[in-house]
Amino acid sequence: MSSLCGALGRAKRKLEYRLVVKRRIETARNGYKALPVSATKDSFMLVRIIGNDLEPRHRKGQSYDNVLFILDNESDFPDCEKAWIVNRIADPGEEARIIGLLKSRGQGFHRIPFDLDAYRQIPWNTDGLAANESRFSSAKNRPSGDNASRYETHVRRRKNLYVMNNNGARNAALAIARGRAKWLMPWDGNCYLTLPAFRQIRAAIEENPHFRYVVVPMARIVDNAVLLDATVVPPAEEEPQIIFRSDTTELFDEQYGYGRRPKIEMLWRLGVPGLWDRFRDDAWDIPRPRLAADAGLFQKAGWVARLHSGRSHLEIGRAGFRARLVKRDEAIVGMLDRCDASAIAQKLDPARLAYYDEDMLVAARRGQKMQVQQQLRACAEQALLRGPFSVMDKSGRAPSGDPHDYFQPAPYWWPDPRKPDGLPFVRRDGEHAPGTALYADGSEAYDRTRLQRVLDDTTVLALAASVLGEARYASHAALLVRTWFVDPATRMNPNMRYAQVRRGRDNNEGPGYGIIELADLYFFLDAVRLIERSGALDEPDSQGFRAWLSSYCEWLDTAPAATFEFYRLNNHGVFFDLQRAAIAAFLGDGAALAKAGLYARERIADQIAADGRLPEELSRTRPRHYAMFALQGWTALARILSSVGDDLWQYRAKDGQGLVKALQWVAAHGETLATIPGEIFDQERIRPLLEDLARHFDETTPAAVRTEATKLMFHPDCAIPPFWIWRRP
Repeated sequence: MSSLCGALGRAKRKLEYRLVVKRRIETARNGYKALPVSATKDSFMLVRIIGNDLEPRHRKGQSYDNVLFILDNESDFPDCEKAWIVNRIADPGEEARIIGLLKSRGQGFHRIPFDLDAYRQIPWNTDGLAANESRFSSAKNRPSGDNASRYETHVRRRKNLYVMNNNGARNAALAIARGRAKWLMPWDGNCYLTLPAFRQIRAAIEENPHFRYVVVPMARIVDNAVLLDATVVPPAEEEPQIIFRSDTTELFDEQYGYGRRPKIEMLWRLGVPGLWDRFRDDAWDIPRPRLAADAGLFQKAGWVARLHSGRSHLEIGRAGFRARLVKRDEAIVGMLDRCDASAIAQKLDPARLAYYDEDMLVAARRGQKMQVQQQLRACAEQALLRGPFSVMDKSGRAPSGDPHDYFQPAPYWWPDPRKPDGLPFVRRDGEHAPGTALYADGSEAYDRTRLQRVLDDTTVLALAASVLGEARYASHAALLVRTWFVDPATRMNPNMRYAQVRRGRDNNEGPGYGIIELADLYFFLDAVRLIERSGALDEPDSQGFRAWLSSYCEWLDTAPAATFEFYRLNNHGVFFDLQRAAIAAFLGDGAALAKAGLYARERIADQIAADGRLPEELSRTRPRHYAMFALQGWTALARILSSVGDDLWQYRAKDGQGLVKALQWVAAHGETLATIPGEIFDQERIRPLLEDLARHFDETTPAAVRTEATKLMFHPDCAIPPFWIWRRP
């Protein structure tokens, strides 16, 4: 009964609307001659908008080729001026080619430039994501998920609005044509009009000039050559182009981006019926607009061809329609990702320090803090006595049997006392199994302790070589790098396949948790930069190290265990992003760095509560440790991103979550958090976090950071780099 009532209600509203439109048309017909515009001779201005080639939706060079086809073959139309808009074409070479063509043919055009600096300022569209809505908390928004392509275009919506600029360019076309013609044609750049079709349009306008809009149905063409036969009239059933009378005031809504109905929103407002009325909206779509005051005052006339996209299989039939939607979203994401990579690359200098601050190291060299220099020398002298280290040194072996494979059992996994063989191991959170803690007895059987020595000692030695100016420190640091990562006889295989193995599970391979054991790579890479500057690491070794990193990145980007770790909703996910971002900065990979900034913003809504708590960390048996551990990862990631101008510090998610809010919460509640019995908690661990809070939040500096820091080296479990006081702001 309710559905029947609803149907009757809709039918009644449609009937009422038809009656309103009928009266509106009659009023327009009777009142037309009294309008000033009626005294104006019919004239037209066709302004076509040339945009970016969006591969794989379009063929590269398709825009240029279609403009050329139009200039070579389209007729001149009586009383019709033609012009072009070159609309934010991001490829400088392609833009220059198109502009050169237009100039060579004497065409008038208006250029809307693509400005990389302006693009860089446009934020991701993540601040509207609710908790449990990101790719990390919702599987449907991940690759191969039901909503994956829609999600990817949604988080890039603001960038889409700038680069594609569909409705911005249409409004610019209206502004250009208004005052120069009676009938304004703000059309897509791939529209081709035959002379007979133009005559049909003009005849309809002359017969019924009281209609304010003309809707021109569009036909998709897969072979432009067919249009050379003036008698051809293909079926025109696609989303139409619109002609505006010069006294209309409706403008396109510039909040509608490419791929999400930028022209359809105008069709909705004008009351133009079509398949678009049955399109399904989702939660992220802008609510459909209300009908305009002159809705219904349109007529359909003629037809226009949409020239070939270079992808015939996307233009034909229902299957082509579905495939077109998929490729369109791929094209949007691909285009914007290339723009992001370019924007980052402009700021990225792989040789520049990403975590440590260049100016602070310069000041340290000048001896402004002698006590710090003394501590640095003492630590460097100790490091000179250790190493070199190699994965070949462990007494144990990875399940693969290859000594080059990194191997470390999971720290909190123990034999099951209920099973004769203890398999599969069971978890006892917060309790280290024998030999799994750093520097503990028995750790020599595995690789974790040696790896940490490489990361920490190399960094201390590199800092000492830079600040104290003694080449012997750089020489030993280079030896550590060469032995662990470069020398074929001693190097580690570039993966973490056997990190944090849980015996009896996952074929005795690490599930991904162990990737965090290389988390400190981010400050170690600054050490490598300093060593390379000193000349201690020669060119072949530098290239060998980069080859290792590239192979490791390939594993991080493809291995199922790495994918598992990437999607973790706690500190593991943050440290994964930190590691990947740091490697990207070192290798000059702007695309990966840009995505790290996106992922970080998505994670904030999931990992930080509205009041600043980190729920996943507080649920652990060592909440005090894990809350501060996670925040050290977050703040380090913010520094890596800031090295290329990406400010994560001030980002706020939908409910106000952000790094500052989390720092405020830890500053207020850190001392009240629990530790496990027997745990010795380093009270100085909070100091770097308090300094970050003071720097990035303009309130009174906490009393704890008014004095100068004295602890410069922490246990690696604290996730605080050596001589952290020299980090970038």
